[in-house]
Amino acid sequence: MISKQRRRPPSGVAVFPVWLLLVALAACAPPRQQEIRFQTTPVTRGDIQQRVTASGTLSAVVSVDVGSQVSGKIAELLVDFNTRVRKGQLVARIDPTVYEAALHQAQGELASTQAVLALKKLSLQRMQKLGSLKAVTQAEIDQAEAEAAQAAASVTIRQAAVQTAQANLGYCNITAPVDGIVISRKVDLGQTVNAAMSTPLLFTVAQDLRRMNITADVSEADIGQVQVGDAVDFTVDAFPTEIFRGTVSQVRRAPITTQNVVTYATLIAVDNREEKLFPGMTADVSILVAKRDQALLTPNAALRFTPPMKVVYENPPPASVPRGTQLLYTVGADGLKLRAVPVRVGISDGRNSEILSGVEAGTPVVISSSADNAQSFPGFPGPG
Repeated sequence: MISKQRRRPPSGVAVFPVWLLLVALAACAPPRQQEIRFQTTPVTRGDIQQRVTASGTLSAVVSVDVGSQVSGKIAELLVDFNTRVRKGQLVARIDPTVYEAALHQAQGELASTQAVLALKKLSLQRMQKLGSLKAVTQAEIDQAEAEAAQAAASVTIRQAAVQTAQANLGYCNITAPVDGIVISRKVDLGQTVNAAMSTPLLFTVAQDLRRMNITADVSEADIGQVQVGDAVDFTVDAFPTEIFRGTVSQVRRAPITTQNVVTYATLIAVDNREEKLFPGMTADVSILVAKRDQALLTPNAALRFTPPMKVVYENPPPASVPRGTQLLYTVGADGLKLRAVPVRVGISDGRNSEILSGVEAGTPVVISSSADNAQSFPGFPGPG
């Protein structure tokens, strides 16, 4: 008689409900909170400079516009662009024909009035002699005196007319008002200029291009730091790899408002002995307003660091800090808790800031954390 053995069900079938139960429990369990890690950098010692940047335009220290006080055709042009001139040197001449004629006419009229005056004086002398003999009345003597005075006044008027005509004739010769170099010529030979309404501009003479000025527009937020005598570095597009030097010579107090932005003109004296720089060039200016040697330095990222919401503190940060004080954060001994440290901050160069008190050199300060989703740091897992 054959005995039948009962088959045992596969083991996997028996344990399947157990695994299913474990998976369900794991899905319902709360997620384990990920530890927040911090990236730090030590406080160091080093040199730091605080600078104010601006943009400006180069110009000659003294530029004189040369114009004409009389109208007429340009008969001669004796200088051109970049011509060096001396004070009083003839640079142009206006056709003097009309003004020579006006002078001759004024001189003729003066001679005529002088002749009339001489005649009136003789007539007065005769009247006075006849008056002593009672041959004429006092009224006739008074009339002769008045006519002589009128003739004398006419001579004075004609003399002034001659002087005016001589001056106008002299204005036909245009001369350089200062020693310098011609940087602009506005007229051509044969051109007619009209001085009836305003003085026409003929030339611009820069007195000395070996010394120049930069007029820089400094924002109202920075102008309080700029002082006369501050050192200046600047560059121009013509020499992009070369740094030029200057010194703040004047800070003007008149505000300049452009599209609701307030700036103040700051004059910078520049030594241009090599005459590389030209008037009108745009200069990118950097003004040294403060400097510290071997100061305590921390990156500005440490001053901007904001702790995550769920961070744990060794000491809770104060609700408010005094004016001029900021919070730096260091990491506790376990590397997981933060410690808030109030510090006084000095000057900044845009990347680092001077620490006046609160920490010592070598102190590690936090600049970021693994909870910052917008960044991925060395040693921290990045997003995704």
